Amino acid sequence: MTPLHSTLKRALTIDGRDYVLTLNETALKLTLKGKRNGVELPWSQLVNGEAALAVALHASLGAFAAKDKAQAAESPATAKPSPVAKSSPSAKPKRKAPPARKK
Repeated sequence: MTPLHSTLKRALTIDGRDYVLTLNETALKLTLKGKRNGVELPWSQLVNGEAALAVALHASLGAFAAKDKAQAAESPATAKPSPVAKSSPSAKPKRKAPPARKK
């Protein structure tokens, strides 16, 4: 058997989303592709089978889902309006804010 002395990375696709699994001497780490932070699980916790491990793992996997929901909510707000909407004759021009009053 070959010992694990250097970092080993593998790409995964889970439910249509790309992840990177990183294995090293101390832990395994699962991150969304293109991101740095993810779920890290030390080998000692995996071997010990601690009860808190399952709770922490499910909570951390929920963090991926929470981030996706937040990004999905931001996407429509940050999206640029389509050029078709600008050229439609029924579109009303935006009103400019009135100038600030001097006191």
